[in-house]
Amino acid sequence: MGDAAGEIIASPSMPGSIGPDAIPDESFRTTRPDIVGPDVPDVPFPIKLSGPVQHGFGRGSKDLGCPTANLPDDSLPPMINAAKTGVYYGYAQVTPSEGTSSSLSDQDVCVLPMVMSFGWNPFYKNERMTAEIHIMHEFKTDFYGYNMKALVLGYIRPELHYTSREALIEDIEFDKKVALKSMARPGYEKYMSDPFFTV
Repeated sequence: MGDAAGEIIASPSMPGSIGPDAIPDESFRTTRPDIVGPDVPDVPFPIKLSGPVQHGFGRGSKDLGCPTANLPDDSLPPMINAAKTGVYYGYAQVTPSEGTSSSLSDQDVCVLPMVMSFGWNPFYKNERMTAEIHIMHEFKTDFYGYNMKALVLGYIRPELHYTSREALIEDIEFDKKVALKSMARPGYEKYMSDPFFTV
């Protein structure tokens, strides 16, 4: 389970919940539900994000085995205005700009499940807020500069301060499972064909 230890500390901005400076302990990890959220997305969801894929910090693939696509800062206000920092789930789609050639396959440009880290990523001590999206699909090529749309449908957990990379990786893997199980419900699956996407 990694060597993370310590108590979970409540954040003043989120009464009754764990905050971004909290260190997850064994009880947090073993009591996490594998399905989160109501049977249909509730306010403030869905939240729509879009923009060209940016170069990020380069650590998702190298450090965590979880490649992420970053949205530009000017695409974040819908999340900043409606949601707290944390880990979210939903669907995303990457498409080439109109009229440009593409190295992406037909499968690559489908609407796909995603998990998103939104916030400061305290393990890495980010100096600015980011939205880092991991699309649960194996892409054969990079897609920097391509258009990405993300439909955020639910909240998984708050940001946490991890004392080890291993503990962070373990929770990321569990986040993916939570996202897939949570979105297997009909009230979420229907968003794969939402008009927001290019389908």
